[in-house]
Amino acid sequence: MVIGIDNMGNTTDSPEYLRALAQDYKMKISPLTPYLPWLQQAAEKAVVSNYSDNGVTDSSISFPVYSSELMGFIKACNISGLMDRNYPYVYSRKAIKTHDEERRLIVGATWKEWDILCGILSKYVLGGRTRSALWKEGVTEQIFYLTVSKMQEIVDFWE
Repeated sequence: MVIGIDNMGNTTDSPEYLRALAQDYKMKISPLTPYLPWLQQAAEKAVVSNYSDNGVTDSSISFPVYSSELMGFIKACNISGLMDRNYPYVYSRKAIKTHDEERRLIVGATWKEWDILCGILSKYVLGGRTRSALWKEGVTEQIFYLTVSKMQEIVDFWE
């Protein structure tokens, strides 16, 4: 086993280091955890609809309208400090291709795979800015719920 040393001189496998790391992680996920009950139930609900009222005709382009809860969650993710703009690297390094592979990695993650959890969350949050279907997928495939709940589980274990 490789033992590293952080910038405070603590070994990276010491309980003190892990508790400090968990405290940092807790601060980062605290804006997201209030959404866990909603994310758990939202897989069965419609979180997006197409705007088609008020003069939108067959020749017009309809646009998606997202639930306020989903938009609040996306905003909380963006300010959380968990977003990793290099998330494609996580996907190529781990050869992640399907939702089942994502879920398998999320369920088996420990504090050592925190970067993988951040990468998966980032794909759906940041990628959803240009491919809005990713936000809906993140909810319906329960990627958002599984990732945040696993992060919460890791933090709770080390507290």
